[in-house]
Amino acid sequence: MLKHRGFPGRLPSTDFQFTIRRANPKGVTPLTKRQRYADRRTPDKRADEGFLGALIAHFGDQPFERGNLDAGRLSWLFGREVVPAEDPFDPASYDALLRVDMRAAKASFPQLFDGSSEFAFDTWEE
Repeated sequence: MLKHRGFPGRLPSTDFQFTIRRANPKGVTPLTKRQRYADRRTPDKRADEGFLGALIAHFGDQPFERGNLDAGRLSWLFGREVVPAEDPFDPASYDALLRVDMRAAKASFPQLFDGSSEFAFDTWEE
């Protein structure tokens, strides 16, 4: 399992986890597309925004290996802002390649791109 050095381990000042320390001995947790409803709690929305901001700052629009990124947090973005970068895609593999769909990310989290978010980045150019 690849460990992404320099990637934040969690959302600052919270218990929202972004990475895992070690591989799950019972098997890899598969990525699934989770439905995001409009009435989600503000801290959950903030965690999604922070995680996506970290993904974009760290990887941009380039493919990246799932590695030690948290499956639960990825699943909230999977299928929309984070999409498979390989075919066939194995959702239960630490070696699976993913990428950020910048158009979907910009549509869902415009505050990351216009600089009004505390998680905004300045490393990606359209």
